[in-house]
Order: sequence, then structure tokens, then C-alpha cells
Amino acid sequence: MRGRLALLAAAVSVLVLAAFLVPLALLVRDVTADRATVRATADAQGLVTVVGTADTDTIRLTVEQLVAESGRAVSVFLPDGTVLGAPAPRTPAVALAGRGQSLTAEFDGGREVVIAVQGRPDGTGVIRTVVPAGELTAGVTRSWLVLALLGSVLVLVALAVADRLARTLVRSITDLSTVSHRLANAELDARVAPAGPAELREVAGALNHLAGRIQVLLREEREQVADLSHRLRTPLTALRLEAESLRDPQDTARVTAAVDGLERAVTGLIRQARWRTPTAEVAACDAAAVVADRVAFWSVLAEDTGRAVTLDLAEGPLPVGVPADELAAAVDALLGNVFAHTPDGTPFTVRLSSTPGQVLLTVADEGPGMPAGTVRRGASHGGSTGLGLDIVRQAAQASGGSLEVGNARPDGGARVVLRLGPPRDAADAPPTGDPGRS
Repeated sequence: MRGRLALLAAAVSVLVLAAFLVPLALLVRDVTADRATVRATADAQGLVTVVGTADTDTIRLTVEQLVAESGRAVSVFLPDGTVLGAPAPRTPAVALAGRGQSLTAEFDGGREVVIAVQGRPDGTGVIRTVVPAGELTAGVTRSWLVLALLGSVLVLVALAVADRLARTLVRSITDLSTVSHRLANAELDARVAPAGPAELREVAGALNHLAGRIQVLLREEREQVADLSHRLRTPLTALRLEAESLRDPQDTARVTAAVDGLERAVTGLIRQARWRTPTAEVAACDAAAVVADRVAFWSVLAEDTGRAVTLDLAEGPLPVGVPADELAAAVDALLGNVFAHTPDGTPFTVRLSSTPGQVLLTVADEGPGMPAGTVRRGASHGGSTGLGLDIVRQAAQASGGSLEVGNARPDGGARVVLRLGPPRDAADAPPTGDPGRS
């Protein structure tokens, strides 16, 4: 933009200067020629009295003296055909002046000035002098060069002024762009100092207002999520009491473990809703430990529903760039989909492997398969909320990985591959935000 503004200023300056300097250059040329013609005419008019009254010898001496002093070719044509002074042909202009009309005429070598002298007894005499082309344009080239230099200097000055103004304008736009990118990176405390033209100051004020409004809305949303999560504690407490009243110790332990896991998830949700992860804390966990723990939990339910589980879990540690609770939620979502969308007795496979720079978690089943568009948030073809695979996708993207969903066979068999990236550096972690209300 800065270059285009400078180019625009240069184009406008050149057009304006051309509109003034071209006519001025032509005027300089015409004025120079007219001045040379006036000087030659004045020299010739000094002979009018002598040519009109003196004899031939006196006229000859006077003309020779004038030629010697002025260095100009002067000729006098007498009525009897005698030519005094510089030899010259009788041109059409001389013939016209012989009839009593003084004039100035152009010819190839320059400009001739002829003056008719009346009053002689034998007729009309003619005085002719020539202004060479060099004298007509003397100094014009130098004047044009000065004008061109002046125009170039003015264009450079205009470019410098335009560049300074454009720099101020572009700096304000760059500040707006920088703050918008910071806001996009969740730095909601970023603000721009209004500067530049009134329109840009208005945009800066609107951007600052938008950032403040986003902070307010996000804070309200976090509080609503935290409050909603906090309300789940009461039914969780009742569920825990019911579990403790079971007669079978194994059932009590299993239900209590499930309640503990749910309570940890609720607590993590409240913490995540109210506080962001500090910059110094890098999101990371051991994928091998988290996957093994969640698979062990779901294996009990698989045994109860008659599902054969094939496990191929690589030994850890396998560090990935996602928090343990988020990875556990993603694994629960994948395995929960197997139990929710396939009939009892359907076998499934869980495989955890490591490749250079990535950890791959593959969950495959022998069910009816997965329709297209299932990963889209809120999209469900089985009567669920449609958020499970979206949770998995967000966990993958948070670690710099990806999610692949498809069917293992043409006739069905869902296959989900979760690619997890390595932990990020502390400098790449999300910025710290202000905590909400406690």
C-alpha cells in the first residue's frame, strides 16, 4: 500500500508539473525568439532615416559600420536594384516590402526582418536583416534543462512527502492488523492506540470496543459453564452415596471409580472454564499411560457386553502435546462410540503406536461403519449429541495432529485414527488470561 500511494503521488505530481512546465517551456522558446527578433528589428530601424534621406555612399558606409558593430547580416535594397551591405537574394518578403509593407518571415536558416523605407525620390527602399536559428533558440536548451531539473526535484519532494504520509497511514493499519492477530491468538487484553486519519481512529476504537466485548462475553460464558458444571456435584454426591450402599463390594468399587472419574472430569471442566493454562505450563502427557488406563476402564464393560477386545499398545513413555484429561476425554469418546453405535458382541481393536514426530491411536470395530459427515460438530446419526468426535478432533488439533475417520471395509467397520503431535515449547503455549470469579 505504501508503494502504491507513493506511485500515485508521483503520477499526480508528474501530470501537474507537465501541465505547467510544458507550456512554460514553449513560452520560454517563443520569448527567446521574439527577443532576438526585436533586437534585430531595432538594429534595422536605425538605418531608416539614413536610407530614406542619404545618398548611396553614405548608406553603404552606415550599413558597413552597423554590420561591423552588431555582427548581424544587414542588406539594403534600393529602388534601382542596388544591394548595399551583405549580399542577399531578393526574397518574396523583400519584394512584398518593396510595395510598402514591413514584415517578418520565417525561412530555413532562421527568420528575416524586412522594413519598407518610403520617402526616397526614386521609390521605396527595403532594409533586410536576418536572425539565425541559433540566435532564435539561444539559451532555450539550458532553460529547458533547468525546468526539467526543477520538475524532477519537485517530484522527489512530492514522493518524500507522500512516503512520509503513507508511512504514518500504513503504520496505523499495521497496528490494527497486529492487534487483530493477537486477538485471534486469544490475547484478549491486546489493544490498539488510535492514530492516523479519523477513519482509522474510528476503526481502532471499534476494534478496542470489540475486544472488550469479547472479554465480557467470554467471561460470562465461562461462568455459565462453570456454574452448570458445579451443579453436577450434587447428583454426583447422591450417586456416590448410592454406590456406597451397594452390597457387592466389587460393584461398589466399580461404580465409585466411575463416579470419581466423572467428578474429576467435572472439576477439570470448572478449572478449564475459569482459568486458562499458564504460559509456563506446557500441555503434555504420556499417551501410553492415559490410553492404557482408559482401555482398562472400558475393558470391564466390554467383558460385560461380550465384546472381544484386541489390544496393541506400545510401551511408554509416549509424550504428546495435549493435557491428560483432554486425551482421556478423547479416548472415552472413541470407545464410547463403539459401545453406543455397535451391537453387543461386536469386537473392536485399540492400537497405540509411535512414528517419528507423532503418536497414532487407532480404534476400529466390526460394526456397521460410519456415515460421511460424522466429524462435523453437532452432527449425529445415532441419536447422540454429535460432540464426541469433535472433542477428539480438538484434542488432535491442540497437539498439532489430525483426525482421520472412515471405514475399514466397503461394507462397514468404522476406523478412527487419532494423530497426536509432540509437546510444544513453553513459548508456543497459549497466553495467560485473567481468572474469572471464584
